[in-house]
Amino acid sequence: MINRERMLDHVLQLIQIDSHSREEREVALRLKADCEALGGTVLIDDAGEKVGGNTGNVIVHFKGTRNGDVAPIFLSAHMDTVVPGKGVKPIREGGIIRTDGTTVLGGDDKTGCSIIVETVRTLQEHKIPYGDIEVCFTICEEVGLLGAKNTDISRFSSTFGLVLDSDDPGHLITKAPSSNRMRFLIHGLEAHAGVAPEKGISAIKIAGEAIAMMNLGRIDHETTANIGLINGGVAVNVIPNRVELLCEARSHNDDKLENQTRHMIDCLHQVAARYGVELDGLKVSARVEEQVERDYHRMDVQEDSRIVQLVKRAAANLGHACEPLPTGGGCDANVFNRKGIECANLGTGMNNIHTVKEYLVIDDFYQSADVVLEVLKLHGQA
Repeated sequence: MINRERMLDHVLQLIQIDSHSREEREVALRLKADCEALGGTVLIDDAGEKVGGNTGNVIVHFKGTRNGDVAPIFLSAHMDTVVPGKGVKPIREGGIIRTDGTTVLGGDDKTGCSIIVETVRTLQEHKIPYGDIEVCFTICEEVGLLGAKNTDISRFSSTFGLVLDSDDPGHLITKAPSSNRMRFLIHGLEAHAGVAPEKGISAIKIAGEAIAMMNLGRIDHETTANIGLINGGVAVNVIPNRVELLCEARSHNDDKLENQTRHMIDCLHQVAARYGVELDGLKVSARVEEQVERDYHRMDVQEDSRIVQLVKRAAANLGHACEPLPTGGGCDANVFNRKGIECANLGTGMNNIHTVKEYLVIDDFYQSADVVLEVLKLHGQA
């Protein structure tokens, strides 16, 4: 029932529109026009102003044909892509779409955007009864879920729905971790590395020893931690007096998350406490500043929830399996669940995301659209 070639053509057009985070305006305008052509009421909100972007989230309300007999349902996908994502040149090879190897593809998450547009179009073309559909095409998902975080949830009446932002359509992501983002500044003391190294305190040495003490990577089945970026030093002949570490920890268990965060902080402070020099009778000691913020909160959608049961029924009707699964990643669903819209995250066929080897499995893309359409049909029959 889905017009597959039309949907594929739509996503190929979208992925060739540049839309790095904070630069999604052209995609937003295209989706706005698409949805208005389908009778949607469209608003571009002020999230872009809040995060320094050139557009806001695209919020769409499609009036259903059931005249309010069924509750509204929520759909979402994000418009931004990671770098390098400008000048995408998609190549179709049999059953996949890939890039020419110089950019990401941008199927993350323009596949989700195209599926939403095509399923609504199909409902209307085939005169299938459906309830109100509320859509949020978000900005800046890739740089901290900023579009979702800055969405005014009072614009929506839905209490449940789907985010389309994962890989395998046979997987429905229902559990995702909380994440803490950490920034550490390690302060040492500069000195000439060849003339008077004993008068300096190496912030890089402190950072190295502290990192060596830390438990990082896979901590347990619920928890991970990572040092992502290190910046420091000015020249090879200067004892470095400042190092910046950007880190994260994630866990499905908030107590474990706090323990891991405290462990990383303690390692840095313990090492810094061992370093100091005396200059002209004054003691100069190394020190550490830390900033910790909750990047996003965990999601835990139960298997008996309305949206999970709808997706499982829809997949079964089509002869597909769709199993609820946990993930170690975060997405807009984390934020929308926290704001009160119970969302699970359905895969759309994208693979190797965030790399220039990204590709889209076309049949999985179609399967995801078929499941979403069936979800909307089943909901419209309620």
